Parts: sequence; structure tokens; C-alpha cells
Amino acid sequence: MSDDTPLGFETRMIHAGAAPDPATGARQTPIYQTSSFVFQDAAHAARLFSLQEVGYIYSRLTNPTVSVLQERVASLEGGVGAIAAASGHAAQIMALFPLMGPGRNILASDKLYGGTVNQFGQAIKRFGWGVKFVSFDDTDAVKAAIDDDTRAIWCESLANPGGIVTDVEAISAIAKDAVLPLIVDNTMATAALWRPIEHGADIICSSTTKFMSGNGTAIGGIVVDSGNFDWTKSDKFPSLTEPAPEYHGLKFAEALGPMAYTFHSIAIGLRDLGGCQQPQNAFYTLLGLETLALRMERHCQNAQKVAEYLEGHAKVDYVSYPGLKSSDYYDRAQKYLPKGAGAVFTVGLKGGYDAGVKLVEGLGLFSHLANIGDARSLIIHSASTTHSQLSDADKALAGAGPEVVRLSIGLETADDLIADLDKALSKV
Repeated sequence: MSDDTPLGFETRMIHAGAAPDPATGARQTPIYQTSSFVFQDAAHAARLFSLQEVGYIYSRLTNPTVSVLQERVASLEGGVGAIAAASGHAAQIMALFPLMGPGRNILASDKLYGGTVNQFGQAIKRFGWGVKFVSFDDTDAVKAAIDDDTRAIWCESLANPGGIVTDVEAISAIAKDAVLPLIVDNTMATAALWRPIEHGADIICSSTTKFMSGNGTAIGGIVVDSGNFDWTKSDKFPSLTEPAPEYHGLKFAEALGPMAYTFHSIAIGLRDLGGCQQPQNAFYTLLGLETLALRMERHCQNAQKVAEYLEGHAKVDYVSYPGLKSSDYYDRAQKYLPKGAGAVFTVGLKGGYDAGVKLVEGLGLFSHLANIGDARSLIIHSASTTHSQLSDADKALAGAGPEVVRLSIGLETADDLIADLDKALSKV
């Protein structure tokens, strides 16, 4: 293999960003459980602090274990750089921080995870930031909602929990016309199923807690920069284009080009917000990434089989899964998700709220908890848990009405999962 031969996805999910440890020869990436790093001399320290040289200073900023995770996920998503954060929610703030300011707003899809709706609709107001929620199926409404203070457009590639597939190419075209970055949350699909950067996304934001780690052991988030957005095309992003006083007037976009957003997120975002990912969590996530493509293939196979079973059950009103031909998003899934429509979907029960409660309490193999993307199959009643902070109208809009349960299908034998569901549904 020549040096310029591009490596396949499965090869990169095992090798990208990593090499045997130079000190010991350890083949697996070590956990560098240290707060800080010794400088070679005073000049070396000065170069690091002035961004003239890349290296390790303090683990809030950079850490060798975390760096491998960042390089690997950036490679898998097709980006130039990445910033790992303490959680998916921390990653969302990190993603917006270089772009926003008091009085500025983001334009977000109205089909988002309930926790994200709450963070955008409530928490970011404390920064003086605003949000406009719009149906991204209505491109005219998306265009009309953009104003002079809009600084980013945000959507989920595969929306949690209802499996709604966003037409990323259509939204990207709108973002480009408005000279705004398109940020896509790719948690539910992962790069194994869909790489939105190839369809026009500028920034990817994901929770590594879910399918990337894959076993429910490590909390984390990550932001990947495509390197494709030209921050200098307008005056909307002064943090990246104007002199940074804390770095002697450095202009990130001018000095660092495609890596400007990534370096700003480390040198200022992680430095000042402090939402760094811990090296041990990064290590666990790296282990999970080594099998990501294999796991996602099995997740999707199982999900398809379980969704088809539930769609035909007498006590089920509907199943919202884009892998089903009955889904409004089936055609989009065929375009954007040819390898599988994901592992998470919602089920509407004919018995309403009480039926949802009885179902989650009657299962044996499925775990009733607030997570997705585990090797184990999971279930939750969204209206009373993950989306409980929303109004009834917003719950319905998000696909989390009182009759809805969310399933995250794991890696077990599909027939066993169906038998577990069948037994529990018989009691509903």
C-alpha cells in the first residue's frame, strides 16, 4: 500500500490518530491520567502558550489520550479537527461558543432531542443567546426565519427520538446562501452510517456516550470541524476573524486557516469553559470505536426486524422508524442511510400513557433507563422522562406524546427481543 492510498473506514476506526506508545511500545493507547505536562525549557513553554507550537500543557486543554480520540473521530467524520468535551451537552455549548454573542441567535430544527430543546430554549438565554425552532421539512420557513443576528443553523441528521431524517443537502444550500455554518448532530447515525460533511454540513456535534462508546460506560461529547467554512466571508464571526487580545492580537482565521475553529475551541473554549473530556472516558470510547461499524450493522439489522414486528402488532398504533416503507422519511433514509436506518425509534401504543407505563414495567431483557446506543436494548417512556420538561404541544411536536415509548435496539438475538416485547404487550 502506497502512502497516499486512502484507508478504509474500518481501518481508520482502529488506527486513526494512534501509534504504539513511544516510551513503552504499548500497542493500545495508554490512559494519560495526568493533570499537566513538563516543558522542555522556558522557550518551549512560551511557544506552547502563544500557539506557535502544538503540544501538551494542561489536560483541560490537551491530553494525549483525548487527542487520539479527537483525531480518530475527525478522520471518521471527514473533518480536519475535533474537540472532545465532557458530555454531549457540553459539546453543544462548545460548538456554539466561537460563533455566538449577546443578542445573536441560532436557527434550530423543531425535531430535536428533548434535552437539546431545553438547553437551547432555556439555558442559553442566560448567555444572551436566542433560538428559533422551525420545521426543517419546510425549507421556505427555514429561509424566512434567518435574520441579521442568526449565526448558525442546527439540526440532527437522524432526529432523537422519532427517527426523522433531515434533508441535509437542502438545508446546507440554505446555510451557504446565508453564509452561515450548518451544525449537524450525528449522534444517532454516527459516521458508520452517515457522514453529513459529505452532504454539506460544516460542523458535526455528537454525544460519544451513545453508539461511539457503545456500552454505557463513558460520558462524553465531540465537535468535528469540516474545515470547509470560510469564516472571513462576512463580519459575523469576530471571535475567529478579529484580533484576540489574549493572544497578542492573533487572528485565528488568518493565522490558522481551516483549523481556526478547532484551535479557538481549544485555546479559548476549553480554557475558559473547562468542559474537557476525561482521559479515562476517552480511552473507553476509543475501545468502542474499534467495533463501531460492526456494531452499527447489527444494531440496524435488529432494529429493522423488531420495528417490522411491532408495526404489525394489534396493540400498536404506529411505529416511527425510517427503515419502514410506511415512514414519511423512508425515501430520505434510502438516500442518506443506505447501510441502515439506525437503532432508535418510537412506538405509539393504542392504550396511551398507561399502556406505555405498563410496557416498560413488563419487560425483562429491555432495560428501562435514559440512554441510547448501548449494546443492551433499552426502553423509556419519553413523555414522563426525557421530554417531561416540554409542554404537551412541544412533546407532540417532538414525537414524544403520552402514548410514545422510545426503543434503542441492542445487539442481542432479535427473536429474544421480540419474545420479550410480545410477553409485555400481552399484559397491556
